[in-house]
Amino acid sequence: MNGGLILRLSLFGLAMAIATVYVVPSNVEPLPWLAIFIVTAYLIARGAPRLVFVHGLLLGLMNCVWVTGAHVLLFDAYRAHHAAEMTAMQKMPMPASPRVMMLIIGPVIGVISGCVIGLFALAAAWMLKRRKPAAAA
Repeated sequence: MNGGLILRLSLFGLAMAIATVYVVPSNVEPLPWLAIFIVTAYLIARGAPRLVFVHGLLLGLMNCVWVTGAHVLLFDAYRAHHAAEMTAMQKMPMPASPRVMMLIIGPVIGVISGCVIGLFALAAAWMLKRRKPAAAA
């Protein structure tokens, strides 16, 4: 397991955590996340010789720590920039505590996004392995 790789790659998640509080609107957010998933999956495939899916899963969980932490700690700024999300949270169970909802939903999103990164990393590792023999020829 390459913990240093996961920690370094999670800095993309930290940057997005802060950006999603202040700059990146929710309707645009999936695009930079997709780019981050693709880049980090490639870097996992290159930097982790084994267990690439597990590295992706752990990266998703680490990203969830950054994002959930930033959204909870910077909640007032998040609320000011994300009125639609606040309205949606009012319709969920525990509407009086959006921070608690973030703490509950964050890890679920972390696992899902980690599985996506893991699958992307498996695909990238497969593509890199296919490419090696052709480059040697």
